[in-house]
Amino acid sequence: MPVVAASLIPVFLLLLTGWATRVTRVIDEVQWAGFERVTYFVLFPALVIETLARTDLRTVPLLPVGGTLVASILIVAGLLLALRPVLKERWRIDGPAFTSVMQGATRWNTFVALALAGSLYGPAGTTLGAVAIAAMIPLLNVIAVLVLSRYAAPARLSTGALLGTLARNPFIWSCAIGLALNVLRPPIPAPLMSFADILGRASLAAGLLVVGAGLDLSRLRRPGPALFLATALKLVVLPVLAAGFARLLGVTGTGLAVTVLCTAVPTASGSYMLARQMGGDSPLMAEILTVQTLLAMLTLPLALALLA
Repeated sequence: MPVVAASLIPVFLLLLTGWATRVTRVIDEVQWAGFERVTYFVLFPALVIETLARTDLRTVPLLPVGGTLVASILIVAGLLLALRPVLKERWRIDGPAFTSVMQGATRWNTFVALALAGSLYGPAGTTLGAVAIAAMIPLLNVIAVLVLSRYAAPARLSTGALLGTLARNPFIWSCAIGLALNVLRPPIPAPLMSFADILGRASLAAGLLVVGAGLDLSRLRRPGPALFLATALKLVVLPVLAAGFARLLGVTGTGLAVTVLCTAVPTASGSYMLARQMGGDSPLMAEILTVQTLLAMLTLPLALALLA
């Protein structure tokens, strides 16, 4: 437990720094918006491409870990879709709010997960984090875009517009490039890989600062059922499902720990930007992100300690 806590402290200090920088107006909202775009469209894609390109996926339980993550996500997403009529009638969760619950219950904060995986488990943790990236990021972003287009967009997107939205998503195209480089193994000049590595390492700190800056405690005055549902599914149900599937498929040790870690982190900070762009309930998305990030400071050490 002390080792887990010690590894979490730098991550949460970066979150706190981002929050303090925003509330003290050291950096204004316009500058934060620009910093966020650089992080998500430049730094983070570099991290994904470089990590996937250099990782030897043959050294890790690729199919068991990837299968565990995909199965866990599909079960939670399927459960929410099945409960959609009940949530609408009983809890008054409308279409835009439902999309925020879906994102909050299934997506993961890659910055937090990779920072912790590398800090706690070294190169093996980083390699397993690359497996999680390949398995989760394309699937989760496709689910998010499809659900938003179905339940939140003012008008139903055409197939072409939907494919265009997916193709422009930096999470998806960076995964595609990274996996292509991993499979094809073309000769890449060392300076180019060093360039991508520098950008990628910068993305971890930048991403955590952006997440911290997005925390808004004033939004927590009236928590509702949608907030509770998304948080319970993300921080409790999804990690439990992942642990169960992982054990069933024979994943143990570091593989099991990183698999659960990647499902137990709070939802992606990019969820807020996507909700805002596609007509989702962005205020609810901000509430979910804030609550999950704060609660994860307690639930993450507990989950990892129980596995240890």
